[in-house]
Amino acid sequence: MTLRIGNGYDVHRLVSGRDLILGGIKIDHETGLLGHSDADVLTHAIMDAMLGALSLGDIGHYFPPTDPQWAGADSLVLLAQVHRLIQEKGWQIGNIDSVVVAERPKLKPHIEAMRSRLAIVLNLPPDRVGVKATTNEKLDAVGREEAIAAHAIVLLEQS
Repeated sequence: MTLRIGNGYDVHRLVSGRDLILGGIKIDHETGLLGHSDADVLTHAIMDAMLGALSLGDIGHYFPPTDPQWAGADSLVLLAQVHRLIQEKGWQIGNIDSVVVAERPKLKPHIEAMRSRLAIVLNLPPDRVGVKATTNEKLDAVGREEAIAAHAIVLLEQS
């Protein structure tokens, strides 16, 4: 069996007047993430990891922020497109491990919903989608609650 591993990272600024969407789940919070699409950093990091595992570039190549068709896009729709792309190339997801870095809101109550939503879009059992949350211990822009970041690693298997 041939395996490939990809690493993804994303960060977006927190601003007023935007919804906070993480892993496709809308989370009640006084600020949301700023971006051309819905700015779902978790889903973006996972997509970049999937693309990176096959040396296919990053999500900016497929969904450029300069293209008006992606304005306000649902990142789960984009994730489904990236998933189809890797499947067309003969690969399937073995598992995903990810972490969201945010001071607030507390994400523990939302982790299972995020895992479930991502698993449904990717047609995976939920136990193959890992989502964790941590803080940055008040350090840097994430620690000052100016941004939220996410890291993801994806294992792909040749089908």
